[in-house]
Amino acid sequence: MPEISFKETILKMKTLIIYKSIHQGNTKKIAKVIAKELTAKLQTPETTTLKDLEKYDLLGFGSGIYAWRYHQSLLKLVDNLTTTNKKAFIFSTSGGGTKDPDRKALRKKLENKGLEIIGEFNCKGWDKFGPLKLIGGINKGRPDTKDLKQAQDFAKKLKEKLNKK
Repeated sequence: MPEISFKETILKMKTLIIYKSIHQGNTKKIAKVIAKELTAKLQTPETTTLKDLEKYDLLGFGSGIYAWRYHQSLLKLVDNLTTTNKKAFIFSTSGGGTKDPDRKALRKKLENKGLEIIGEFNCKGWDKFGPLKLIGGINKGRPDTKDLKQAQDFAKKLKEKLNKK
């Protein structure tokens, strides 16, 4: 039986991306691009069980930012995680773009559960929530082609990181 190299093992890592995208589908667009690059399965927090997570080596956690926080369903799933030694990444879309005030809190929650965060991604998303709808929202058209390319590049960098270990 031929030996499998460490690099081949990394390339066969099973990846699950758990995401929540409810208003304009901004986060769903980003999740799909990352999933395609990583050959990952996509699920929502509501359809993900703790048993599901055991089957995967790499976990992605993402949502839109709602009132400066990740979606509560994603946070609830993270709160219910048992200690694990898996690798993970975080991503989000928001009207504020890279000014994601809750990313550090999510990162800390995941690290406290034993996950190693190997990357973080955020981009602007079309935001027309609340009073913003009166003016047609902000960041209309985002995430755009450039944002999607940056998400793809982010996923490629994740693969490179995993291949170096």
